[in-house]
Amino acid sequence: MAMINADLGQPLEAYVAKLVESGRYGSESEVLREGMKLIQDREMQLVALDAVIERGIGDSEAGRGNLAEDVFDRLEAKYHAMAGTKR
Repeated sequence: MAMINADLGQPLEAYVAKLVESGRYGSESEVLREGMKLIQDREMQLVALDAVIERGIGDSEAGRGNLAEDVFDRLEAKYHAMAGTKR
């Protein structure tokens, strides 16, 4: 596998060194791998979120949604009932 050589800049390089020196990570490579895994996870979450949004838009366009006013009315009634108050 090809090795990637990157200039992180002084602040990030110092932070990486601090993480290794603290013993939290065994090497600079370990820190960078963990960072890349976090970015990869975030990107996958964004793809999943986009899919949910698209599905919601499709449902709304097909008339399978609920009017916001109806949803808020139900929520308001629910929370008033929980609090023992009247509208």
